[in-house]
Amino acid sequence: MNNGEGAMSPYNVELITPEEKDEIFNQNLHRYLYTKKANIYGCCIKLLTELEEIKDRWEENFYTMDENIRSHGRLIVLREKGGELNVKYDPYTNTAFLTNVNYYGWVKSIALAVAGDVLEDEHGIYSVHGAAIDFGGTGVCIIAPSGTGKTTHSWGLLRHPEARLISDDWFFVRLFDRGHLAFGSEKNCYIEADIGKIWGEYLPLVERSHFDEKGRAVVNVRWIVGSGGVIPMTTIRKIILLKRDSTDERRVYRISPEEGLEYLLANDFCNPHQLVRDARKMALRKNFFKRLLEKSEVFMVNTVPPPAETHENILRVIKT
Repeated sequence: MNNGEGAMSPYNVELITPEEKDEIFNQNLHRYLYTKKANIYGCCIKLLTELEEIKDRWEENFYTMDENIRSHGRLIVLREKGGELNVKYDPYTNTAFLTNVNYYGWVKSIALAVAGDVLEDEHGIYSVHGAAIDFGGTGVCIIAPSGTGKTTHSWGLLRHPEARLISDDWFFVRLFDRGHLAFGSEKNCYIEADIGKIWGEYLPLVERSHFDEKGRAVVNVRWIVGSGGVIPMTTIRKIILLKRDSTDERRVYRISPEEGLEYLLANDFCNPHQLVRDARKMALRKNFFKRLLEKSEVFMVNTVPPPAETHENILRVIKT
C-alpha cells in the first residue's frame, strides 16, 4: 500500500501490512544492537537501532520509559550502504522502519507521529506540529509551515521572564469545554546552531552544545531559562499562524477560525510528518483543528520583516 505524500512531506511513507512488517522485522533481528523506550505523553515508543548516534540523541531528546512497560509503537532505524532514504509504516501495529535517514530531526518527528497515531485513534488526543508557550498565564500556540520562523520566534518569546516553554516543535492537545489543554512531548529541544546569532542570549547554550553535520543539536533550554522555564501544560487562548508573503503588506492581523482552518488545510496542517493521510484520518484532524480554532483568538503574522520587528508584532498580539 502507498501512502499519498503530502505537499510538504520531505519523504515518502509506504504503508505496509502486519505480515510485511513481521518479515522485515525478522530479517533484521541481528541488527538491533540498541533498544530504548521513550515516554511520549504516556505513550511508550520503542527504538531499535544499530546506530549509536541515533540512540544517544534519542536518550537526550525524550523522557525515558520503564523498560518493563509494553510498547505502543516502535521505530526501527537502520542504515544500508549505498541505499536510499526509505520509510515504511504498519498502521495496525504502529511500527515504522526508517532506512538511511541521516537527519535525527526526522527520526524524532516520526517517533512523535507514531505516538500521535496511537493517541489520536485510541484516546482522542491530537498532535500539533508547532510551538506552545505559556506567556503570563496565557497559552500561546505558534503554528507555521516550514521556513516561516516558528522556532526562531518561539525561542524569541522564551527570552521574556513571563514565558514558560511547553514545547518548541510538537505538542499534544486534549479538548475540553472550559479550555483546550496543550501538553509537552519532549525532554529537550532539537535546535539549529544559528539561534545564537538571531538571539544573543542563547550563545552560551550554543557554545556548550555538540552540533551534528546538519548544524543541529539536542539541547536543554533549562540551562538558559532555568528549571521553572519549562512546564508540562497550558490552556490554549491564542493561536498565531505564520506566513512569509512579500506580496502582502499586512504584518499582523486577526482572522476568523474559518480562515485559520482554510490556511491549515492549504498547508497540510503545517505537519509534514503525518504517517497516514487517508480520508478518515484527515477528517479527524480537520474536526480537531476546527474545534481548537473556534475556542481561541486566531492571528496571522507575516514574517517578511527582520526577526526583531516580527517579534514585536507577535508580542503585541500576545499582550492585547
